[in-house]
Order: sequence, then structure tokens, then C-alpha cells
Amino acid sequence: MPQSVPSLPRRVARTLRTSLFAQVACALVLGVLVGRLWPDVGTAVQPLGDGFVRLIKAMIAPLVFCVVVAGITKAGDLKAFGRIGIKALIWFEVATTVALVVGLLAGNLVSPGAGMNVDPATLDASEVDAKTGGGELPSTSEFILHSLPDSAIGAFAENSLLQVLVLSCLVGAALLHLGNTKVPAILPAIEQGQEVVFAIVGFIMKLAPLAVFGATAHLVGEYGLGALSTYGKLIGVCYAVALIFLVLLAVALKALTGLSLWKFVRYTREEMLLALGTASSEAVMPRMMQKLRQAGCRDDAVGLVLPTGYSFNLDGASIYLSVGTLFIAQAVGVDLSLGQQITVVLVLMLTSKGMAGVPGSAFLALSATASALGVIPAGAVALLLGVDRIMDAMRVATNLLGNCVAVFVVSRWEGALDTARAKKVLGGEIAFVPEQAEEPGSADVSTAGPDEPKSLTPSASPSPLPDAPSSTVRE
Repeated sequence: MPQSVPSLPRRVARTLRTSLFAQVACALVLGVLVGRLWPDVGTAVQPLGDGFVRLIKAMIAPLVFCVVVAGITKAGDLKAFGRIGIKALIWFEVATTVALVVGLLAGNLVSPGAGMNVDPATLDASEVDAKTGGGELPSTSEFILHSLPDSAIGAFAENSLLQVLVLSCLVGAALLHLGNTKVPAILPAIEQGQEVVFAIVGFIMKLAPLAVFGATAHLVGEYGLGALSTYGKLIGVCYAVALIFLVLLAVALKALTGLSLWKFVRYTREEMLLALGTASSEAVMPRMMQKLRQAGCRDDAVGLVLPTGYSFNLDGASIYLSVGTLFIAQAVGVDLSLGQQITVVLVLMLTSKGMAGVPGSAFLALSATASALGVIPAGAVALLLGVDRIMDAMRVATNLLGNCVAVFVVSRWEGALDTARAKKVLGGEIAFVPEQAEEPGSADVSTAGPDEPKSLTPSASPSPLPDAPSSTVRE
């Protein structure tokens, strides 16, 4: 007797109940409608998005600590971890430089600010000060010093990822030096703590649709669509450059690892949509770490490269800064020479590294660039106030994909990537299983299609530390 096919309403209801992607997509559409029709309601529901991001951020520091410490100790080789860090920094510098150069080339070819003929005297620079809170980007020495913790508890309390990374490396090195005979219970405890954090993240992720609804409704309600007509050319250039850059990333990923960026986007569609809806790449960092690990990247590579990229590999922000600088110059009638544009690249290469976590960092970086050139009025930066929020989607998506590609490339470069498993996971042959508390024998396989095999990924069992007190002993 043939099985009855569920009715369309039942299939839709089941999809909404089991698929995070469908839930977030519906929340995104509802947020746009509510923000467009009832702007006041859109502003009122903003705390839904802000609260979700705060909850996720609370889990990032302990998660990074657990993943990095466990990754170092299980790899059993501190030198390999150092090589991963150096290779990651090299990749970050190359990627951000390419993003800056492509942005400048596009800005010169299209000239998004040409013909605006803006008088800088009519611009209110005080609005930029209000946006940035009167702050400034740290100098190189300040940035380095701030990366070093002066309090173990303070690093976690301030949610400073670079300081947490430094502490994680020190703890991992100490565990390798002491060996399993002296501290047999530390690594199992850290791995168990990691499982607890992932379980909490799983609980918080159930609130993702509410967060996307609140953030989207607020964005559309407060900013509307008016900026699209005023800054349409600038917005089009930035998004087009981001697309070109992502194509270059896809080519590099395919050439260096054999993996498809499009398949990775499909594999992480829930996280990408959530990041776009909340305008925060940090909101999906824990889930991205899970997905990268299950896609064949070794723990130590994921734990070091992805969090570090949030400070050093801001590809989307680099595109926005380079195009934005040319836009401002063209709008006020300043023609930048080739030498001055090279100066723009050099200045932005430095200022973009200290942007993470600084309020209004894009405007601070643009102001620093204008000051370095000496020919663009500092107040002209206010021209971008009306369009900055619309650029968030471009910046978030490009930054996030750039950091994930960096994890794959550096992992492959260091021999820390299981390419065969990665291809199976990205191809849908192995379904993603969230690392969270589940009922015995159950698993979340909602990311797999109806015809895809449902496979379970067992949680990692505690691995003993090397017995020898050496930083180069492998398990």
C-alpha cells in the first residue's frame, strides 16, 4: 500500500518546525514588512536582536579558550600551533591588501562620488563625533599592548578575543609541558566545559528567528529605503566589489584546497542568514566553529585562525574603507594622485587591524586616512553617515566568508585539513550535527535534505595529555 504524501500545509509546518534556515528567512521577511509598515514597532522590537547578540557574545570567550587549549594539547605540538598563527597572519595581510586594491580600482573606474560637488563647510562633523563617541583607533603599540592581558579574569570580562587567545596559548603550552602524569584531570575538564558551552549556544540559537526579526524591523523602520536613492551608486559599487572579491576567494579556495565556496555557503546558509539579519558576524562564531570542525578542519586551526581573523582579516570593512575614501574625495572635488592612493592603502592596512570592537571604527579609520592625506577635510567623513548601516550586510558577509576561507586555506597549508571529509560534508553526504545536549539516540539532522544520508558525528572523548614534559611530543 503506497505511503500517503503529507499535505502542503503539513510539509510547510514541518519545515518551519525543523529548519533554522526557514525560521530565520521567515523572520527576515516579517521584519522587513513590520519595519516598513509600522516603523515605531520596528524600533520597539530592537532589543530582541541586541539581546541575542549579547547572549552569544557571552559564550565566545569561554568557547575560544576551550577550543584553543584542547586543540594545542591534542595536537601535541606547540611549534605547529605557532606555524598556523604565522601562516594565518600572512594570509590575512594578503587578503586585506587585495580587498583594498580591488576597492580602489573600482572606485577609480566608476567614480561613485563624482559630480556631487559637496561643500565641506556645510557638513556637520559633530555627528561623526557622536557616532564614534569621541574615541580614536589605537596606535600600533597600543594595539599590541592591549592584546596582552593584565588580568586573566579581565580578559574574559571584557570579552577581548586577542587577550583570551594569548591566555589560551599559555595554558595549552603549560599543559603540554607538564604532561598527563602531573595534570591528568585538566584536559578532560576543559573538553567537558567545551561541551557545556556548545550546549548553551544550542539553546540560545533557538532564539535566532526572534533576533533577526527584531534587528531587521529596527533597521528598516529607522533608516527606511531613502538612502538607496541618494547613495545608490556608492552602494552598488561596494556590493559589486564585494562580489568580485568573493569570486576571487572562491577561485583561491578551489585552487588551494579543491573545495567549493558556493557549497560552503549552502552548508552554512543558516549562519549566513543569521549574520546578515543581525548585522553581526560574532553572533554566528560559535556555530561556524562547530561547522568548520565537522568539515574536517583541525581544532587548533579553527580555534586560532577564526577568532584572530575577527581582528586581522576584515575584508568587507577594507572594501568599504577604500571605496568610501575615494567617494569622499570625489564628492568634495579632491583628485587623489597615484601616490596618495598608495598612501591610502598603506594607512588602511594599519588602521583596519585595530578596528574590531571600537565604536564607529569605520569613521575613525576614514578620519585617520583623511588626516594622513592632508587634502580631504575631516568633516567630509560625515557624508557616509546616511549609508553606513546599509553597508553592514556587505561587510558582515564578506568578513565572515573571508575568515572561513582563511581557516580552510591555512589548515590545508599546515596539513590540518581532512580534505576528503570536507568534500563529503560540503556535498551533503555527511549531515551537520550540532554539538549540544541531545536525548540519547537523537540528532538534529535538519540541515540535510530528504534524500541525503543522516549521519551522526560522535562527540570527542577526552584525550589524554602527552606523558612526556615536552612541547614537541605528538600523541
